Amino acid sequence: MITQVMLIFTAALTLALAVTPAARKLAVRTHMMDQPAQRKEHLTPTPLLGGLAIYAAVLLALIAFGDRFYVHQVAGIIIGATLISFLGLWDDRTPLPAWAKLLGQLIPAFTLILTGVQVHIFPRDILNITVTLLWILFITNAVNFLDNMDGLSAGVSAMASGYFLLLAALSGQYLVGALAAALLGACIGFLVYNFNPASIFMGDTGSLFLGFILAALGIKLRFPTNIPQVTWMVPVLVLGVPILDTSLVIISRLRRGQNPFTTPGKDHLSHRLVRMGYTRREAVLILYLLGSIFGMIAVFVTQASLLEAAVVALTVVLVDLAIIIYVERVSIG
Repeated sequence: MITQVMLIFTAALTLALAVTPAARKLAVRTHMMDQPAQRKEHLTPTPLLGGLAIYAAVLLALIAFGDRFYVHQVAGIIIGATLISFLGLWDDRTPLPAWAKLLGQLIPAFTLILTGVQVHIFPRDILNITVTLLWILFITNAVNFLDNMDGLSAGVSAMASGYFLLLAALSGQYLVGALAAALLGACIGFLVYNFNPASIFMGDTGSLFLGFILAALGIKLRFPTNIPQVTWMVPVLVLGVPILDTSLVIISRLRRGQNPFTTPGKDHLSHRLVRMGYTRREAVLILYLLGSIFGMIAVFVTQASLLEAAVVALTVVLVDLAIIIYVERVSIG
């Protein structure tokens, strides 16, 4: 397993490094450029289509080095991820209203469910399907929302993929490990061009793809040696940064009487850190560190008892609320 996973990681990394410059040139030729605006951080037109490079790197690495049996099992995830990537590409070319994007995301989400990728926590299927849909939509859009500063979404996704890879290796889950390794390699390769100052953006093509795959990895991860009442916390913790950021934005905008899903703004956690005096690079690195902390807690929870997990859950919720309350006091402009 280790050799094959390392091959997948190396292939995805190499492909992302090689394909991203080509995607940048294609974006310039096809006028797929992200233009500067009042609510955006960049000051010059920046090529999009970085998401296509991430998508291609992940898919080709899995096809080239993934075990054929497991590639068949992962077909539903890849089909759903492909559909959501093209939805993002459409939105990058012609911006869609929020309701249309959300409606479009339901098709990939149901693709996962129809191929057996869903949570199994409750005794009734309708509850499991509902939770699965909510999880997929929330995480997909949370990673999409997080793409608001150079290197942020790619770096946090790489961090989450790395912890999913570690957890999969510890529990002997090749499928999750292969997907996580491909995603990790693609994110790191893309990050070479996307870290501040970025020469290319992933666009919705990439951020929706990353969020969807990470949501699927969270569902597929299993820990047979522990009880579901404990292990459901693991993917929530691994994806703690996008969950915290989106929760902050929703609470903040609702408090100000704004629509949390259609109102653009510089009110994300990264923007608050910049307003507190950190540089953009420092703000991004702080969120990388926070993602690492969440990941380490997740590793602990896999071996925790029910009581220990409950204490961890309560502590994390209280800390997150304290962070939201504190940063909400920072001017958001």
